[in-house]
Amino acid sequence: MITRYSLLTLLAVLLLGRAAGAQQYPVMDMVAEKVIQKYQQSTCQQLWQRKGQKKPQREQEAVQLLRNDPQMRAAFINKVAGPIANKMFECGMIP
Repeated sequence: MITRYSLLTLLAVLLLGRAAGAQQYPVMDMVAEKVIQKYQQSTCQQLWQRKGQKKPQREQEAVQLLRNDPQMRAAFINKVAGPIANKMFECGMIP
């Protein structure tokens, strides 16, 4: 049985770990926020139009950086996955 004290301790550790992880990649956090805003502010039609287009050079470089750094990639995906998946679901882009 989990006591109230141990549950609060676990919650504090998780929150502190999340805050520390967010500070580990401040530039990536800013980029992730921009990506989230892009999805949240785009219409479904705009997202469908962008889906097949070639990515700008700067975006391709950012993707390559994420491919080369698994920890940064995990932090990025953890941050953007929920908002992007929700928008894609709303737009019928994923079942």
